[in-house]
Amino acid sequence: MEAANAQTVFSSQRTLEAPTFVLPPELVPNTRLQMDGLHFLSLLPPDSIPVAFFDPQYRGVLDKLSYGNEGKSRGKRRSALLQMSEKIIAKFLQGIDRALIPSGHLFLWMDKFHLCQGFTHWLAGTRLDVVDMIVWDKGRMGMGYRTRRQSEYCIVLQKQPRRAKGVWKLHNIPDVWQEKKPSNGFAHSKPVELQARLIAAVSDEGDMIMDPAAGSFSVMRASLDVGREFLGCDILV
Repeated sequence: MEAANAQTVFSSQRTLEAPTFVLPPELVPNTRLQMDGLHFLSLLPPDSIPVAFFDPQYRGVLDKLSYGNEGKSRGKRRSALLQMSEKIIAKFLQGIDRALIPSGHLFLWMDKFHLCQGFTHWLAGTRLDVVDMIVWDKGRMGMGYRTRRQSEYCIVLQKQPRRAKGVWKLHNIPDVWQEKKPSNGFAHSKPVELQARLIAAVSDEGDMIMDPAAGSFSVMRASLDVGREFLGCDILV
């Protein structure tokens, strides 16, 4: 029995520990920092953060109308936001990779256009591997020229070396998650409960969770809900 257990990748115990580190004075935990995200990432010590979230601001679906989604006249709040080029997104991912501890996790929010067209070229030059994906069912149909959009996608990436046992400690998170979109007026609001469960799965109480493009700061709320510290910023607060 012990030999069989030694071979399993499942474990409810987390053995991976995040190191202690000193933050520069500009980075104040558990606050809505107004800062450029790339500058924020440059201030973090390398190999220090166990968990990151990143929701890049792009208009892959919005601008590619032949693919089938809403036009700018029906997505005014999203259209008004500053956009990230693919080159900038890649720089963010390189900065996140630098800050994550070995075997740390990045939860990358993705839309249907980039998921279908491919995004792995964004990971060039990093040690990030795709290890899973979660579909977020928002419970309400949106717009679309063909099918009507009701889901978003959370790509789970892990910094090498890839490990599950001793790192991911919750095994009851479904890969299709139903949670209503928060009604906070923010164009890219994300599900707080799902993010809290993911944080709990791959970190310990008191660990630092980061988000360099925090938007509505839903990751901060999720982090505090499960007893973690939060470090993040947005160019607009």
